[in-house]
This record gives sequence, C-alpha cells and structure tokens, in this order.
Amino acid sequence: MAGEIFGFDAFSPREVAARIETIGVAKARMPLRTTLMLAVLAGGFIGLGSIAFLLVASDPALSFAVSRTLGGAVFSLGLIMVVVAGAELFTGNNLLAMAWAEGKVGARELLRNWIVVCLGNLAGAGALAALVLLADTASLNGGLIARKAVEVAAAKAALPWDVAFARGALCNVLVCLAVWMAAAGRSVTDKVVAIVPPIAAFVALGFEHSIANMFFFPLAIGLLALDASLLALPGADAIGWLAMARNLAPVIAGNLLGGSVLVALVYWVIYRRKP
Repeated sequence: MAGEIFGFDAFSPREVAARIETIGVAKARMPLRTTLMLAVLAGGFIGLGSIAFLLVASDPALSFAVSRTLGGAVFSLGLIMVVVAGAELFTGNNLLAMAWAEGKVGARELLRNWIVVCLGNLAGAGALAALVLLADTASLNGGLIARKAVEVAAAKAALPWDVAFARGALCNVLVCLAVWMAAAGRSVTDKVVAIVPPIAAFVALGFEHSIANMFFFPLAIGLLALDASLLALPGADAIGWLAMARNLAPVIAGNLLGGSVLVALVYWVIYRRKP
C-alpha cells in the first residue's frame, strides 16, 4: 500500500502512526532495569554526538552557517545510534503520548517511563562528560574545543526562561519528526537519511535539546575546574550546577510540548483518533 500511494518502499504515515503507538506500548512496559540501562546508553550516545559537534564548531576556518550545519550533521550521530543500536531517549520517548492518547498506556506508565529515562539519560550524559575529561579530548586543536564547550554552556546559562522553553519545543518537534520518519524506513540507510536533516537543522538553528545540555554543562563545569584560565571567557563565571538546573527546567518542559503535543498528539488526531 505504501508503495502504491507514495511510489517508494517505505511505510506510509498512517502505518508509521500505528508502529509508533505499538512501540510506545512496548517501551512503557519494558522492565525497569532494562529501561534504565538503555537510557544510560542513550545519554552517552547523545554525548558522543555533542563532542563531535564541538569538534566542528571549534574550527575557526569555517563560516558560521557551515560550522553550525556541519556540526549538526555530526551531532546526529547520537540519535542514529539511539535508533539503530537501540537505546531509550527521553526526547524521542515523548512520542509515547500517542499510545497514552489511544488509551493503551496509562498516565502512570507514561510518567514512569519519562522520569526513569530522563534520569538515565542524565547519568549517561554525565558519565560520558567525565570520560571526555579523562581522555583530555577538549585539548585538541590547541584547546579550542575546551573554549567552545565553555562558550556553549555560557550561552545556554544566559538564556531567558521563555526563550529556552520555545527553543526546547522547536527542538523536539524536529527530533520527534526525525524519529517518526526513521520509523518509516525499512533499512538502516533509510533511517540514517531520515534522521540527519532534521537533527542538523535543529542544531544549526540553535534550538535546545535537554539531553545534550546534560552533557554540555558537566563538561564545561569540569573544564573550568581543571583550567582556571577558561574563567576569563565571557559568561564562564555563570556556569554551574544551579545554572544547569535553571536551563534544564524550561528546556525539558519545551521538549515535552514539542514532542508529545505538537508531534505525537497532532498525529494521533490525524491518523488514530476515532471519528
């Protein structure tokens, strides 16, 4: 049917909606230990994409647009690994709202998944940041990666609440659409091709991803503790655990709005809601 309608070998949007709903039920009822371990992996995967982004973004030879777009393309490594290798990512799991709206997942199951996965992502992203610090990766390119990491965290710490919220919502619209389109693919190549453009776009446009921020802040905090000279960078003195919490609160709320309401519930109304 998909081929007859769209002319290519992919699941149709209606079929994707059914698949996302079925996957959501399975995710919501996954054993706690499995969910937590997969969430830790996802946090680490997003951290790997984030450090790859910093490598590109720290190159002064690139123009702003090229740096952001190419950095976003390499950042998509994180979601590719989540989708293909298998892991539980809070932002992508906002799509579970579709199974909840259909009545196949209870509110308690939904919230349990989101809370456990978010905490697991935090642990995985923080652990990856610690490993990056131990590996002294930020010293590459004459320490420009370290400077860029601090600059990124400082910019995030300075965001007003409403701006962080709006950027979080826009970010997760694109992330959940990337997951949605990847679910339409029948091969690994299909999934990768579907994931990269929306992820590159959200990074290039400066939108806010809560799990990536769970990596950027600990990395910057660790770098500032190891190299006091980085404190001279603009806004570096504002970076800290409290600044991280103040950033994550509106960004997580925005991510929830973008993924669960603007994508999952909208598509539920279109494809799954009974007349």
